[in-house]
Amino acid sequence: MNRAPDTGVVIAARNRADSLVRTLRRLLDLPERPEILVVDNASTDDTRTRLTRDFPQVRVLPLPHNRGALARTDGVRALRTSYVAFSDDDSWWAPGSLTGAADLLDRHPGLATVTARILVEPAGTEDPITEELRNSPVPGPQWLPGPALGSFLAAATVLRTDAFRAAGGFNPRLWLGGEEELLAADLAAAGWWLVYADHLTVHHQPSRVRDATLRRAHGIRNTLWFTWLRRPVRPALRRTAHLVRTVPRDTVSLRAFAQAAAALPWVICERRVLPPAAEARLRALEEAQRHSTARRYVG
Repeated sequence: MNRAPDTGVVIAARNRADSLVRTLRRLLDLPERPEILVVDNASTDDTRTRLTRDFPQVRVLPLPHNRGALARTDGVRALRTSYVAFSDDDSWWAPGSLTGAADLLDRHPGLATVTARILVEPAGTEDPITEELRNSPVPGPQWLPGPALGSFLAAATVLRTDAFRAAGGFNPRLWLGGEEELLAADLAAAGWWLVYADHLTVHHQPSRVRDATLRRAHGIRNTLWFTWLRRPVRPALRRTAHLVRTVPRDTVSLRAFAQAAAALPWVICERRVLPPAAEARLRALEEAQRHSTARRYVG
């Protein structure tokens, strides 16, 4: 039997019990038999009842209030495995993919993250972002086992636990929505590499229970925060101008820009421009980001 005893799976869940149950059944069927930890973001539906009744083999970390993406950080702190894979309550790993990611991390000590291709269910079609990952223009060393990335998608990524912890995990201020970008940049600044692995697979069956408008507002705000927290002035101005030109012109976008601007004192206090080598990775992505059809702020 294939096993990945040194890889744990963390799921941050809130009020989507049906999706979570489907995901847990898929993960429990994996030949790797990973440790699974559900961090419950203060669900008010029957999530905890169903976890206790139907999944006694799954560890549950109940939180007293909703901590957004920071729940993932709480989950990593509670694990003792060398590697951690994230799943959302509506996504799951294909058999063998956790073992494949662990093998890459074992063989390449300079890797911090391994991101898999994403198939959207029930049709099994590739998520549009997958082609962009596969054709990433980020330059990298020859030893990389796949295309170098400038960021990662949490629910499709296995991370080196020590690197995640050393970088501080997900920033609590960003809450949820593009929160990976800041962590990825800090990993790059510390000398780590991020890679895409086309032979690994994650399945995603998007839940119908989601607030797309709120996610858009957080995505715009967090992109602005990240940009001004880590990028030099000129690329920060370019990305800000691109957002101004391309986001929907409505109250949601206006509110997102206002929230970003209101935190200017915090941004100035926390601003740490990336070292040139890490900034070069993000600069290589600018053209692709401007023409991306998979990274639009809609909803």
